[in-house]
Amino acid sequence: MAIENLLSRIIVDPDVCGGRPVIRGTRVLVAIVLDSLAEGLTSDQVIDHYPHLTVEDIRASLAYGAVLAQENTWKMAI
Repeated sequence: MAIENLLSRIIVDPDVCGGRPVIRGTRVLVAIVLDSLAEGLTSDQVIDHYPHLTVEDIRASLAYGAVLAQENTWKMAI
């Protein structure tokens, strides 16, 4: 799946979770998914905790984090 398609699964809406990034159609914060993976949970374990998520949602969260890391690195290099 192309990065653009993955990122389309992430929304930022001021009326949903205070404007923090969430998985489209849910109130699951991208940060929760990333934190769970950082703590060592597998994608399957995250999905067990949040059964309405898919593997593509997990990948979208990772892609979102990667884009932010690239932007921050770029800004720091200037």
